[in-house]
Formats: sequence, structure tokens, C-alpha cells
Amino acid sequence: MLFFAIPFPMILYYAINSEFDISTLKDKNPWLALSLVGASIILWLIVIIGFFQKWILQLSSTKRSLENIKRNGLMREAKIISAVKISRAGAKHAIYDLELQFKNLADTEITHKTEIADTKPHERRFETGKKINLILSREPKKLPVFVIANSTAEINPVNLVLRVLGWLLVVTLVTGYYIYSYQTESHGMGWRFMSFGHPLIVCPLVLIFYRYLLRFILSKFTGLNDNSVLIKFKGIRTLAKLISVSQTGTYINEQPMITFEVEYTDNKHQVHRNSFKRIVRLLDLDITKNEHIEIFYLADNPNQIAFADDLNNIK
Repeated sequence: MLFFAIPFPMILYYAINSEFDISTLKDKNPWLALSLVGASIILWLIVIIGFFQKWILQLSSTKRSLENIKRNGLMREAKIISAVKISRAGAKHAIYDLELQFKNLADTEITHKTEIADTKPHERRFETGKKINLILSREPKKLPVFVIANSTAEINPVNLVLRVLGWLLVVTLVTGYYIYSYQTESHGMGWRFMSFGHPLIVCPLVLIFYRYLLRFILSKFTGLNDNSVLIKFKGIRTLAKLISVSQTGTYINEQPMITFEVEYTDNKHQVHRNSFKRIVRLLDLDITKNEHIEIFYLADNPNQIAFADDLNNIK
């Protein structure tokens, strides 16, 4: 994806413009060129600010969220279903990939996978079969939604420095490319060389497109959406009757997208009928023959539902 976002547009642009007639630059509209330069700057600012929020600001935001959960959250006891050590030998702290089983805010039993850094390995806290205390967020709209009761949230200074240096490198490369393009393509005629197909326009557009494409794939093809975390940690599990199953005609990697229409009764004995789409692996097509499937729904909004198996993919 990165290749098609950055190197590929550059290869195409410079291959096409290798025999460009410089004399035609004087006929280009300078105001259109300046407008394109301004648009490219806005697009790159969106990309760069997005990287800054995701790489740097998210660290402090996550730390504040964890501290807030610890102060105001709800205590739950969790059983460790599985614990796999994933850190390399010689690492400062052992990192475990844990699968936990506990009750969510609606007292529905769920399983959830998470990574934990063990700062006290001599206590052997994170072993299969053992229990640990969690504190759940009372408003689990986005990750993180819980914290280990006796843990502390700290920002790794080395990791932070590497993230800042990576972001500064991106800023430097983008700025340098503007300077390089002007010096090699202007030929004394300003920004008239700027066009809709220039990499300064195409590259940020593709990167922004990728951002929304990934969100679309997650919401439409995996059964997960912006409310999936909320449904998992605040929802109620129930068996829904499978009313009908139909193909949409869409395939992703030769896997069909299926529309499921289900009927279920909420905790207030109200009957609801709803539908959702998800990609089903060919090996899992037997699910379409089931009479019932497990779903989660929100007690205060029963029309918000999610397939139980899809929620297990949240990490």
C-alpha cells in the first residue's frame, strides 16, 4: 500500500514528464498552479497532523485514559484462559499475549485478548488458570477500556523519542520534496509546473484515501464498526433466530459477503428484527445453516447489534 501511495505516483509522473516541453510552462495559468500548491499543502497538513496524533499525542491520551479508568472504573475479576510470552530474549520486560475471561458492564461473560508487560516476573502473575483484577471503563466507547488493577501507566521515553524522530523525518522529507520539485521543475517560471497529477497532490490524496478505506473495510467486511467496542463491553449476549441469509454479490479475496437477517428478544422481552452484513470464509459457510447465532446488543439501544464471533477480534 505504501508503494502505491508514494513511489508509484512518482515513478509514473517522472516517466511521463521525462520529455516535457519546458516552453509550454509560460502558457500555464499561474493562479491555478498556486491553488494546486495550496491544496497540496492542506492535504499534507492533514496527513502530517494525523501522524502526529496517532504516533505522539495518542501516547499521552492513552495514559490519561488509563489513569481515568483506574480512578473511576468498575472492578472485575478475570481468569487467564491462555498466556503466551511474545517478547524477545533480553527484553527489559516480559510481554505476554493474554486471553482473559470476565464479565462486562452488563454482567455478560466475554473473552478478550490483550498484551501485558510484566514488570514483576518473580510473582508469576500471568499464567494460564490464574486470576487477576481488572478495572473496566464505565464508558467503553474506544480502546483502552480496562486496566490491570495493580498496574501503572508509563510512557516509554525511548519509544516516544523514536516516534518524534519518525514524525520529524516525515516532515523533513515532505518539505525537502517541495524544495526539490521547485528547484528541478520550475525553470524560472514559479509553480506553473504544478498539476493535478503531481506527486505532491497524488501522494497525500492516496494516503488519506487509505485511512478511510481501512475504516470502510473494518465496518463493512469484518462486522466491526465504531460501536463494536461499546457493544462488546456494555452489551448483552443472546441467541438470535436466523430468519434469512442472502448473498450480496460482493466477494473479498473470493470470500462471499453475506446478509444475515435475525430476530431476537431483548432483556425487556421486546422482539426485534435486524440485519447485518459480514464476510464469511468458505470454510465457515455452515454457519448460514444454523437456526440460531450468538449476537450482542445494547440494552439501551437494542438495534445496535454485533456478531459475537466478530467481537472476539477486538484487541
